[in-house]
Amino acid sequence: MVTIENTKIKAVINAKGAELTSLVHKEHQLDYMWQGDPAVWGKHSPVLFPIVGTLKNNTYFYNGAAYQLPRHGFARDKQFAVEEHNGDSITFLLRSDAETLTVYPFAFEFRIRYTLFENSLAVAYEVVNPAKELMYFSVGAHPAFKIPLVAGTSYTDYYLQFNQVETAHRWPISPDGLIEQTPLPLLQNTNRLNLSKDLFQKDALVLKGMASSIVTLGSDKTEHGFRFDYPGFPFMGIWAAKNADFVCIEPWCGIADSVGSTQQLPEKEGVNKLVGGETFTRTWTVTVY
Repeated sequence: MVTIENTKIKAVINAKGAELTSLVHKEHQLDYMWQGDPAVWGKHSPVLFPIVGTLKNNTYFYNGAAYQLPRHGFARDKQFAVEEHNGDSITFLLRSDAETLTVYPFAFEFRIRYTLFENSLAVAYEVVNPAKELMYFSVGAHPAFKIPLVAGTSYTDYYLQFNQVETAHRWPISPDGLIEQTPLPLLQNTNRLNLSKDLFQKDALVLKGMASSIVTLGSDKTEHGFRFDYPGFPFMGIWAAKNADFVCIEPWCGIADSVGSTQQLPEKEGVNKLVGGETFTRTWTVTVY
């Protein structure tokens, strides 16, 4: 585990998966992260790379060859190297190797940079294509925030509030983890989603093309919450394990295969294309109070 801190907040990150495990507001002595009870869900904030979600039959095709990847890819289970570490920032690096090339035939450099400023944590994903050929990939976040945050409040006392009024549908997930073809109503001319454990009885709420780039966790019963900024992420997942005391805010550059997917990687919905020598960067920021 590696710690970064400033005068207001402290973050703890595990080099395995470069996974954020704790985010503490020092004055309030409040940790905002789910603590990863393995009996419920043993993760904290896994990174999703080089795919987001599930592949149809856990398989994709590229240049006539078949490859298999598990749900959300392999980065969350890899040991990252610490490339740079200062008091209030740290950069982790994962490079392609012989093992990754057997399941993902692209050279890559993948950096995750954590930076603290005041009471905010910025998490930057940087993907570099060091090769000459085009690279295809997805990347996404999966941080789990504990709910309720403070004693004396319950799960249903909290809500998510977006920075734009939305009319948005959720895209159901099939039993195989694929995106169904018919969306269902979720947000109807509102910017507020009241949290309840019933929301997640049928897996994540998957949202596409929302106008918002900021979501706030709030409650009428406590002043504590957070603001979550995610500019440049076209897809969003909101999820919790069944009856669990957390909520995941998941901005994605990529999405699971649809039930009608061709499984051809260049045709995959939401896939990102990166030419040789170029760098792709996206950043999400959480501000706690």
